[in-house]
Amino acid sequence: MIHLRGARADVVIDESFGTPVIVHWGAPLGEHDPASVLAALTLPSTQGGLDVVAPISLLPEHGSGFQGRPGLTGHRQGGTAWAPRFRPAGSEPIEHGVIVSAVDPVAQLRLDCTITLHEVLAVRVTVTNEGTTRYLLDGVHISLPVAPQAAELLTFDGRWTREFHPVRRPWGSGAWLSENRSGRTSHEHLPLLFAGAPGFGEWHGEVWGVHVAWSGNHTMLAECVPDGRRHVQAGELLHPGELCLEPGEQYASPMVLGTYASDGLTAAAWGFHRSLRALPVHPVRPRPVLLNTWEAVYFDHDTERLEELATAAAALGIERFVLDDGWFGSRRDDRRGLGDWWVSPEVYPGGLSPLIEHVRALGMEFGIWVEPEMVNPDSDLYREHPEWALVTDGYEPVLGRHQLVLNLAHPDAFAHVLGQLDALLRDHDITYVKWDMNRNVVQGSGADGAAGTHSQTVAFYALLDALRSRHPGVEFESCASGGGRIDHEVLRRTERVWTSDCNDALERQTIQWGASMLIPFEVMGAHIGPTRSHTTGRVHSLAFRTATALFGHLGVEWNVLTLGDGERAQLAAAIALHHRFRPLVHSGDAVRFDPALNGQLAASHAMGVYSADRREALVAHVQLASGMSLLPPPLRLPGLLPGVRYVIEQVPLPGATAAWAASGLVLTGAQLAGHGVQLPHLHPESALLLHLRAV
Repeated sequence: MIHLRGARADVVIDESFGTPVIVHWGAPLGEHDPASVLAALTLPSTQGGLDVVAPISLLPEHGSGFQGRPGLTGHRQGGTAWAPRFRPAGSEPIEHGVIVSAVDPVAQLRLDCTITLHEVLAVRVTVTNEGTTRYLLDGVHISLPVAPQAAELLTFDGRWTREFHPVRRPWGSGAWLSENRSGRTSHEHLPLLFAGAPGFGEWHGEVWGVHVAWSGNHTMLAECVPDGRRHVQAGELLHPGELCLEPGEQYASPMVLGTYASDGLTAAAWGFHRSLRALPVHPVRPRPVLLNTWEAVYFDHDTERLEELATAAAALGIERFVLDDGWFGSRRDDRRGLGDWWVSPEVYPGGLSPLIEHVRALGMEFGIWVEPEMVNPDSDLYREHPEWALVTDGYEPVLGRHQLVLNLAHPDAFAHVLGQLDALLRDHDITYVKWDMNRNVVQGSGADGAAGTHSQTVAFYALLDALRSRHPGVEFESCASGGGRIDHEVLRRTERVWTSDCNDALERQTIQWGASMLIPFEVMGAHIGPTRSHTTGRVHSLAFRTATALFGHLGVEWNVLTLGDGERAQLAAAIALHHRFRPLVHSGDAVRFDPALNGQLAASHAMGVYSADRREALVAHVQLASGMSLLPPPLRLPGLLPGVRYVIEQVPLPGATAAWAASGLVLTGAQLAGHGVQLPHLHPESALLLHLRAV
């Protein structure tokens, strides 16, 4: 028996079965005899069942009697070795965890299960083919147990410009399944779910969260088996025949991450946030406020106009200027040029250097947009190398946004793209790359004709790793038509994600609410867009747009040359407000305050951030729609220091007129958690920003 102790949870592992079994993942157990834990949780056989109850191991085994989806699926030629049964092969302690090994001499397979527990539970399984014939691997799906009382699920729906929408549902008998075949993390099927005691909230109830840290196809299954045990099974989704292990070859599964809290969803999400903040790549310097040129100029690039835009941006307090799509090759619209990563002499006859030098002279960093995994059929690259497209021979390829996927697993294609991007970063003073991926992978086959999504995902990681190694001072953003590639594995290689292509502040309230359950604010791209939203046509006040974008890595997606003096002053004030609170927002713990009613957001909600020492807080109360009540309920803020007195002050938002008469009130943390504070009536799509500090 192995006992791991984490920051907020304990894990007890039984390694005697073969494939390791997590017999406890949950509340800390204190000092105990692990064998007694196993004895207390051993299930008796039941009438009408097998004589032995098969455990739900990390990879549940059909061959041992498990009747649900096996954790390891595959076979050898002729269909043999399809139901392996593993036996123990030893264990090795590592930092924060253990590697537990198991073998099946009949199937000639070996498993090495790496299990660590610190801020989160992290599990990865490596499968080795120890036979003399090839093994066709269909899937490795890791199972994490959750307690029988976790009878409610929180999952996430989404689509382009409407990502991360939380959905709550009862979890009775049977299974809930989500499968993603988009070739990226996806907008529709976020690889994240939470399970908890019925009615669990942001600040109460036991909660277990599971995330697949992988940027390709994935699957998630939440199952309650007939005897009442529950588990969440997660891993990479492989197309038929996609992975074949030759003798001696290995497959390492994506990391499956789990977080636990005894006191609600907010605390459970902190596990995911803190695990990201512990990564070497996670940004530690202040996140520069940026201006992205897309919604300002689209494809209409003109150096003189862009220099004017940069000058206006710098005067507003913006710190990074990002040149979006349209600077390269024949790219004057979205139908051509992808793959030709050289500066267009037609648009930039003097190259990019004059614009970059102008931006740098203004004290701003310079960033640039690329989409290296794609190619337009109307491009020099495709005309020269059509064989580099990730398609299946004999079929008419499916286009998306007038483009095809470039097969990065092809060594020559990989070397070509790496060489072009390396030269771009070597020859220009670029400190930031917005890396986009604007279409799904459909019927993508490698050179051997087998499905190529897995190899493409691995090659994408390798390309990013190579560029980061050659240019360690450059930061990268993960964008995929907005929030289509947000996961903890891509965040091992990037300092930022683009949360959504939608800058509509009302839509963003829900998008960022859901995203905050997986990622902290400092990596969450959040922009102040134009008065009228590009994607929805809605009109919002600058105050509401500011209150929304404040809780993220702030940017501006707006043609600031069109602003009048009043709007310009208000936008500068919004950026100054972010500068003021940036240290708190980007280092504290994200907090949310129970808005969900029957799976739908209430008329108002509140979210914000607490400092690590709990002596400061910034909270936005947001009115999303008109409600049946004339006034919102009192805002209760649990989780602060009970005996400490806090002064609560309204923070004016640019252009807002709403005032809170009680600004300056002093209450203790216990009072804030107990009775809270009554807030005034707000119009729909407006916000009240409150700053709390200990006195």
